[in-house]
Amino acid sequence: MHTTGGRLASRRRFLKTSIASTFASTLALTSGWAHADKTDSTTSESFFKTRGVILVPKDMQTWDWPRKAKQAGLSTIGTHITPSQVSQFVATDAGQAFMQACRESGLEIEHELHALGDLLPRELFKKDAKMFRMNKKGERVADCNLCVHSKAALDIICENALHYAKILRPTTGRYFYWIDDGKPMCFCPKCRGLSDSDQALLLENHLLRALRRQDPRARLAHLTYLNTMQAPTQVKPEAGIFMEFAPIHRRMDTPLSRRDAVGQKGRLHGKILDDLDANLEVFGSEDAQALEYWLDASLFSGWKRQNLKKIPWNGQMFLDDLQTYAKRGIRHITSFAAWIDGDYVKRFGPPPLDEYGQGLLKIKPKV
Repeated sequence: MHTTGGRLASRRRFLKTSIASTFASTLALTSGWAHADKTDSTTSESFFKTRGVILVPKDMQTWDWPRKAKQAGLSTIGTHITPSQVSQFVATDAGQAFMQACRESGLEIEHELHALGDLLPRELFKKDAKMFRMNKKGERVADCNLCVHSKAALDIICENALHYAKILRPTTGRYFYWIDDGKPMCFCPKCRGLSDSDQALLLENHLLRALRRQDPRARLAHLTYLNTMQAPTQVKPEAGIFMEFAPIHRRMDTPLSRRDAVGQKGRLHGKILDDLDANLEVFGSEDAQALEYWLDASLFSGWKRQNLKKIPWNGQMFLDDLQTYAKRGIRHITSFAAWIDGDYVKRFGPPPLDEYGQGLLKIKPKV
């Protein structure tokens, strides 16, 4: 998702338990439900079509997110971290209650997932090592991702993606099956001439075709993040691929518009914005989404729950960031809100959710 290195190990451990028949009742909730019309004129006229948050299962179980999100004027809740984790959650009574509450509140549900560990199980390496990436030493390794020139790997990934898409069908038609979290792609002779962004897009084009056999309205995100910040240059996105821009290396105390600000690992805001613009040239802005970190308690806590910290909300920076995206025509906005749960609220009080929602509702792009 939005971790680097060894952070938040639970996001690296993909659950291997098979999905049982108990999901049948959940499918009725997650597949194609009809939302109540939103009658609030402010909401219907908002420049930002998606006004969302991304949560992990514990967040959804220990705080009344559907009601709070609706009150704040949000449109969408995204679940996270992996397909197997979220699938197991929605199969529980708590998961089904959460999905039903979202339905009753008129909230859209999406599933933003680091997926490759579930879509191409690592144990298949013993069967066919060529499905997995080659490292810079010329060795096939099963540590992450895949070889995008392996037809066998692509077939298995698409088959498993369709399996999870039946269980975790977004109400918006927008799917998010991301590559492994900031991990390198393949360096085999066929792949090494392609950037990580190009390899990811090659995979996504295959996935989109498969998803559309099952869900004709399907669209699929290309995550622009860490090793895929560079715009693809050799592979073209098929119609239905949209960009999701996640600038984790930015400073969180300075507006992104400050081009001279230096973020993590020396990354200048100016370079981040240049990458954004280059990707918009490839993918367009109509369906593009910004995935931000304004409400991400896990990030501000260094991905260590024992160091849980209050979100250092900066309303002026937030509104400036919204203008940065809006003037580029980006109309879909979401933020990680991981670890805003019952424990967080007990320790620090309510998060700045209303300020977040109201900013998204009211802002208009400046010409």
